[in-house]
Amino acid sequence: MSYAVKNLNEGDRELIAFRIGDQEFCVNIMSVREIRGWTPATAMPHSPGYMLGVINLRGAVLPIIDLAARLGMKPADPTARHVIIVAQVRRKVVGLLVDAVSDILTVTDETIQPPPEISSELERQFARGILAIEKRMICLIELESLFPETESEAA
Repeated sequence: MSYAVKNLNEGDRELIAFRIGDQEFCVNIMSVREIRGWTPATAMPHSPGYMLGVINLRGAVLPIIDLAARLGMKPADPTARHVIIVAQVRRKVVGLLVDAVSDILTVTDETIQPPPEISSELERQFARGILAIEKRMICLIELESLFPETESEAA
């Protein structure tokens, strides 16, 4: 068990915050395996539009997902400034392309507010909640909802 996890108070959770365009998102840090720089991906035929392709990660084939496109935003044009969040989603490991990772947040369940009712169906499908921290509004994404069981098997 890591030092950070041992020192969390009961009911606290750690999230990793990142940016896509002008918006901030976060995911549970326990899903994140590593963060690495952008590596060009090899395109795969007949893959979903949000899948950029695959890379070789220490001998394992890692599918790279354009998280902006998956969330219904403008697809990314990857550059050396982009980063890949390597995350565990169910039994699969995927790479999530984001603009930048900003920080690690320690929050309680009370800090997480439900998504607004006026959100689009797509936002409500993927968003577990909204965090209002300082002057920031950060959307908490549920990775499992981004990749339904059948899709994660295909990725």
